[in-house]
Amino acid sequence: MFKRLRRVRLNPTLRELVQEHHLRPSDFIYPLFIRHGEGIKNEVASMPGVYQMSLDVALQECEELLALGLSSIILFGIPETKDSIGSEALCEHGIMAQSLRAIKERFPKMFVSVDLCFCEYTDHGHCGIIDPKTQSVDNDATLEILAEQALILAQAGADMIAPSGMMDGMITTLRSALDKAGFVNLPLMSYSTKFASAYYGPFRDVAQSAPSFGDRRTYQQNPANRREAILESLRDEEEGADILMVKPALAYLDIIRDVRERTLLPLAVYNVSGEYAMLKAAQKAGIIDYERVMMETLLSFKRAGADIIITYHAKEAAKLLSI
Repeated sequence: MFKRLRRVRLNPTLRELVQEHHLRPSDFIYPLFIRHGEGIKNEVASMPGVYQMSLDVALQECEELLALGLSSIILFGIPETKDSIGSEALCEHGIMAQSLRAIKERFPKMFVSVDLCFCEYTDHGHCGIIDPKTQSVDNDATLEILAEQALILAQAGADMIAPSGMMDGMITTLRSALDKAGFVNLPLMSYSTKFASAYYGPFRDVAQSAPSFGDRRTYQQNPANRREAILESLRDEEEGADILMVKPALAYLDIIRDVRERTLLPLAVYNVSGEYAMLKAAQKAGIIDYERVMMETLLSFKRAGADIIITYHAKEAAKLLSI
């Protein structure tokens, strides 16, 4: 006699009872892009529904997020001026430090993570200090300023720091600097496996961080390399990362599963700008059921092994989950 697997699918209540994975608003971290000024809310043409905001507008956004049950955000700063070493990121009066203090003062229950990198702050758009001889990022010199940036953000009230530059020794350096300064309980969510991906294009529009020369393949992960991708995350675990991350998510579900099967640490994924923009374009063209495809995509990240999803869809998803 053949097994009737459809028996548990026929009744909607039973289908819910046996469902293996679920989405909740608490699974999501919502990115915010904050710039200097007042009353600014500039929609990004390549990312409908995503905005560059001044701090006053971002505070209003936080209020809306909390009302939707979204209590976790990750901040990206858009500075007024850029230079070769990203000086604004090394200043306690910079846009990120200002934003942290204001958000934590007004919304103490909002969990605020901060992206720790220099690509938004440098005039060359790379993730650290450029070695003039090789015209590539100087790994060890960049580690020094990453530690300095991390301490400024910790002192400003960050709940979690998310280093994204893919520098060798990054987690060891940051953990040591934070511990010595007394921030022993401040977690690090490492962009531990971050690919040199074409899916980042729209992000560079909103963050104004496209490299002015070359590309980031000397420090970001080769999309073709599975074993090396796993090694990158496991190395960050050894160095003291509290949460690992795979970025992008949709084209790398196999890597999410690979890392999940090799670590007991929490695992985040970044549902990146290109993934978001493609669904928005398909919605505009009327060729998909946008809401169903969006939720199916987000669920695929959970099924692959993610605990945390950084996504521009968070507000839309939270509204659907509340119905």
